[in-house]
Amino acid sequence: MKKSVRFDNLSRLVRGVWSKSLLILSLTSAGTFYADAQAHYSSNVSIGVKAGADLSRVNFYPSIRQSMKAGALAGVTFRYIEENHFGIIAELNFIQRGWKENFEEAPFIYSRTLNYLELPVLAHIYFGRRGKFFFNAGPQIGCLLGESTSANFNPSDIGQISGFPSNRQNAQMNMPAHNHLDYGISAGLGGEFNINRENSLSLEARFYLGLGNIMSAKRVDIYSASNSMTISVSAGYWFRFK
Repeated sequence: MKKSVRFDNLSRLVRGVWSKSLLILSLTSAGTFYADAQAHYSSNVSIGVKAGADLSRVNFYPSIRQSMKAGALAGVTFRYIEENHFGIIAELNFIQRGWKENFEEAPFIYSRTLNYLELPVLAHIYFGRRGKFFFNAGPQIGCLLGESTSANFNPSDIGQISGFPSNRQNAQMNMPAHNHLDYGISAGLGGEFNINRENSLSLEARFYLGLGNIMSAKRVDIYSASNSMTISVSAGYWFRFK
């Protein structure tokens, strides 16, 4: 009789532990499911526009005396966000690059403007909700649309100009851009403020380094390197339609 009572008590104890284990397991599973449901992120698809200004130069080798040249940029943007904190951005921009010669104290002016249509494809990493901090980085390609020169002297007749600085590289002034396709890498930092669910404003500072040469860079050519470098600041507007 005592063995039967002990067995019943042990059986009830086992059933109690089993029931409590099932309850804990059920609650844990429900909590995990709820957390997963809360963590699920619905995709975000946005289009936008941007505009701003840039400073650029061309890294020639052998180097030339130059300063940063001011230009403008404008474009349309597309952004797709599938995961929380990560997305992809594609842009189609018009941008003015080039360089400006530095004549130091001499009263001469020369600059070259290179107009590009560029396509960056960037990884978009962001943090925050209403106010966001983001980092963009990725490759881009550009197509040269045209170029223009601004000077207060005739670059093709430098030898006849009185007082023109000596001991400087001048060949680039008369050399047209040889490569119409440019490519490189971009990286930018910025912030975005959500006005509401559909609309937001952004501000970004971006750095671009061209990996291709603007001028011909064969062994017989004067310059073995002539790649672009650009720093830009732009303001943008985003409209979320999904």
